[in-house]
Amino acid sequence: MDFKDYYKILGVEPTADDKTIKAAYRKLARKYHPDVSKEKDAEAKFKDASEAYEALKSADKRAEYDDLRKYGQHGQPFQGPPGWQGRGAGGFGGGQDTGDFSDFFSSIFGGRGPGFDGGQSRRSTGRRGQDVEMELPVFLEETLSNESKKVSFQVPQYNAAGQHVSNTSKSLNVKIPAGVADGERIRLKGQGAPGVGGGANGDLYLIIRFAPHPKYDVEGENLIITLPLAPWELALGTEVAVPTLTGRINLKVPAGSQNGQRMRAKGHGLMNKAGERGYLFVQLKAVMPKTSDDEVKALWQELAKKAAFNPRENF
Repeated sequence: MDFKDYYKILGVEPTADDKTIKAAYRKLARKYHPDVSKEKDAEAKFKDASEAYEALKSADKRAEYDDLRKYGQHGQPFQGPPGWQGRGAGGFGGGQDTGDFSDFFSSIFGGRGPGFDGGQSRRSTGRRGQDVEMELPVFLEETLSNESKKVSFQVPQYNAAGQHVSNTSKSLNVKIPAGVADGERIRLKGQGAPGVGGGANGDLYLIIRFAPHPKYDVEGENLIITLPLAPWELALGTEVAVPTLTGRINLKVPAGSQNGQRMRAKGHGLMNKAGERGYLFVQLKAVMPKTSDDEVKALWQELAKKAAFNPRENF
């Protein structure tokens, strides 16, 4: 089962409002309607557009889809987040026929609800389980990795009367979505406390917290590193191996560079939602030798005389 990017199908951004989504669907529906279109695969494109609109027109469905979208790429085999189970046919109680839609759609929203054809929708008399929220420390290197991260947490347990009786330890292997940001809230559906009396499980919410890094500061999708240089390296220029999250790159520092000056390396920052990496900004910092003997001091004095430079000329 392949993942479908419904925003891509409609040609809109994930931040598009309801009006934009509706307009995009209508445009595609007119273009590819089988009764009027002569284009190749018009019927398939019409169905894709209809399916995308069905998923995005409802705020609840859109929110559920957006949670899963972090874990898939359009046209690639889809594997949901840890603990996620597709609903399959008959799992959605909204009373809507999804028979013409894809397996991917049905796995999220289910098939024909029991209320279709005039029947009464079943309503659970149970109580929904409590949501669980926790902060998840993430190293910057982990945001670029495809490996899963083990998460352990406590899940509250309740008796039939809804009274808290104990906590149970639970562990999951969680894949950090590409482009995750510090402070971002990730929802893992059904991984919270169990429901009471047949009610649905609560959700687990992970709050991403970037662990402080010994070398880098973070500005959005960009990283900043301070590069210590000797005064003569700034004056004469040099080439330095600068560490990045995935290895080292050679950076050429031009002659006459200034203390505090920033240089940038494209594609060596953090990943964004579009799958592209930001910049690594390298901030140059002049570092004086800790000790100087008489010979070195004499060289500085000679330089001061020959340079005839007053840094406070306009001070």
